[in-house]
Amino acid sequence: MLSLADRFLSLRRDPESDEVLARGGGPDAHGILERSGFVPVLRVHELYHRLPTGLDPGEETRLATRAVARLRSAGVPMECDAAFDTDARKIADLTLGTQVGNLAATIRRATTSDEVAENLAEITAAYDGVLAGLADVLVATADFYQDLGGPSDGPVAERLRHLAVHGLGGLASDLRTIRTDLADRRTPHPRRPVCSGEVPQNEREASAVCACPPLPPPPAPLAARRR
Repeated sequence: MLSLADRFLSLRRDPESDEVLARGGGPDAHGILERSGFVPVLRVHELYHRLPTGLDPGEETRLATRAVARLRSAGVPMECDAAFDTDARKIADLTLGTQVGNLAATIRRATTSDEVAENLAEITAAYDGVLAGLADVLVATADFYQDLGGPSDGPVAERLRHLAVHGLGGLASDLRTIRTDLADRRTPHPRRPVCSGEVPQNEREASAVCACPPLPPPPAPLAARRR
């Protein structure tokens, strides 16, 4: 869990470089920034975000103001230049990454192997699973690069196609094997008993619903652990 100081974000126009920069914030803020048009910059001792190069000042202000609205809607503690300040708030839709992460949360609660297999099917389904969709994104991006005409665009397109076929293909194959193994086992997890919803007979509290211990908290995201 990041402290408030670590979660605090500053979004300002740098007086020396004239770039619009966002510094600080946790993984949740970084995701909002990147979906608002900012790009991450990883240095030896710092990770920060900037707007793409070549934008006119009006477009920079529009993107920065949109980011402020989204960050404040998400409750991110922050400060910003007056030019980017806004009372607008934007209700964020559930991101695709969050939807995939919800599968992990479901797997953490799973009590049988077939429950896990059912959730892995959303990742491994050959036609419309998460990995199939991601491979399609890589190929579409490769097609875009192929037609740009720059000297390095062809190799980038080849690399993307290689990742789609060999990188994701190998991962998908391994996960399908694991899913098949879990589906065939059809066995309960020995350390995750199924909740019966029953209250012990010696329980005196009328509000009690069951005697199951609480689930352990999920591990922190990788990005948070690396800070």
